Amino acid sequence: MNNKQNILIIGAGLCGSLLALRLGQRGYNVTVYEMRPDLRKVDISAGRSINLAFSNRGYKAIKLVGLEDQIKPLCIPMHGRMIHDSHGNTFQSNYSGRPHEYINSISRGDLNSLLLNEAEKHKNINIYFNKKCKSVDFEKTTALFKDYKTKTEFVEDADIIIATDGAGSAMRKSYYLGKKFLFSFSQNYLTHGYKELSILPKENNDFRLQKKALHIWPRGNFMLIALPNLGGSFTVTLFLSYDGGQYNFNNLNDENIVLEFFQKEFPDALALMPNLLDDFFKNPTAPLGTIKCSPWHYKGNTLLMGDAAHAIVPFYGQGMNASFEDVVEFDKVLDKNLEHWDTVFKTYEEGRKKDTDAIADLAIDNFHEMKDHVANPIFKEKRKLEMALEEAFPNEYASKYSMVTFNENMGYKEAMLKGRAQDKAILNLLTDGFLNLNDDLKLTLKKIKLETEAILEDDRIAGLK
Repeated sequence: MNNKQNILIIGAGLCGSLLALRLGQRGYNVTVYEMRPDLRKVDISAGRSINLAFSNRGYKAIKLVGLEDQIKPLCIPMHGRMIHDSHGNTFQSNYSGRPHEYINSISRGDLNSLLLNEAEKHKNINIYFNKKCKSVDFEKTTALFKDYKTKTEFVEDADIIIATDGAGSAMRKSYYLGKKFLFSFSQNYLTHGYKELSILPKENNDFRLQKKALHIWPRGNFMLIALPNLGGSFTVTLFLSYDGGQYNFNNLNDENIVLEFFQKEFPDALALMPNLLDDFFKNPTAPLGTIKCSPWHYKGNTLLMGDAAHAIVPFYGQGMNASFEDVVEFDKVLDKNLEHWDTVFKTYEEGRKKDTDAIADLAIDNFHEMKDHVANPIFKEKRKLEMALEEAFPNEYASKYSMVTFNENMGYKEAMLKGRAQDKAILNLLTDGFLNLNDDLKLTLKKIKLETEAILEDDRIAGLK
């Protein structure tokens, strides 16, 4: 295909800016419109999604565009979960038994800025801010925008339009409302929402908690988590039901009730958060939802990508990583030099959608794991066993978490199917007394593999695979 064609990208967030950079590197003429102000000039965080968990699949995309050296200074390695019980006791559960495998806390703004700066170095990439997409005419390949500064509307056309404008995608809405083709769409919300808070650094800008861990306060039906930032602070997120339980977002409407809740459930965190009430009543409460849709494309002129196609809840730390992997997989399809964009889009979606559906389901699984299971004795025993197996047999065993997070060459669906079967096998064997942490690890591994294969075979027979 002619790589001098004009590509319009709606949305200059993480996925959009990465996609623009990669397509620009390939020689396409790229125009990007973003509804928000330029985050490099204005603080637009508004108490939401300040930092992210960056892991192997995201790094694969960063390597594709040649930014490995620039991203390293932005990352804080987190080697495991630091679990805080209600009495202030802690224990660390590592993510992997292989010491080189860990996730990173990274600032959303810093990462987005890096990608925007790199994209703007290319003369064939133009990025415009304060331009909101109102709708897309996917038959004419045009998009209607409103300029927030001039209050005027204008129409932009291109050879193809790719929407990376997030969960509220204007183009996905146009697909749905246009009723010109069979378009399936689902949006499912958890009963829980989230609110971002903070732990400020010490006076010398040092951290008040262990910085090389993702901190979790699991409380069964709700939880608090904290990720470190470069300046010594932690971004703290409360995940809580809107209306269920003794305490919920709907009834935490008074300073005394908020303090009572934190004193009862998170006393050690409260001791580090003199700014709690300011954060709690200043920052918004946001919903947590999953979006699935199909098809992601219309003929050969428009395509949904990233959260616009498959928004997920944040509990596997894979939202950004999955969107970055979208760009990698799309790039692989472009390498095939297919003749038409329609074929490119179809090939991309056929290869990718099963994996994005899988990570959406896995993220829901991990929500329940993080708020409850991590504190369960049998889960702790399972994780200790998995860490020992990964350390003893680094090339033969990988936990579900490791397959999803650290094996960037394994699709999410394969990781989900194998990981779920393996989890079930270990829990069955532990519950029935057929495994013990003091057993010979080689024999233990053999038992787990046999039981896992038996479960996978049952799934195949039942048509679940």
